[in-house]
Amino acid sequence: MSDVFAVTEETFDQEVLAASLPVLVDFSAVWCGPCKMLDPIIHQLAKEWEGKVKVVKVDADQNPDIVARYGVMGIPTLLLFKEGEIKERLVGYMPRDKLVEKLSPYL
Repeated sequence: MSDVFAVTEETFDQEVLAASLPVLVDFSAVWCGPCKMLDPIIHQLAKEWEGKVKVVKVDADQNPDIVARYGVMGIPTLLLFKEGEIKERLVGYMPRDKLVEKLSPYL
């Protein structure tokens, strides 16, 4: 069973950029209300898309270099990487059906 796990500045390149599957990166923070609302949706999609996409989280407060590197200006921000390149950027809370609609073409 797939689940969401944390990546850090030390593990980001290996876990995200070098991944063979598309990778959905959830930039969030523990104090962020919309992030908490999005969290159960992200975990549900990770289970549904097991084997098709890898889902990881980046704590924006603890990993400022990654946040700056990818121009994350607000959280939650979702970035979908495929072959090391950003294919989709979604900012703010979105309902599940909207997320699926935006991300499915890349899976």
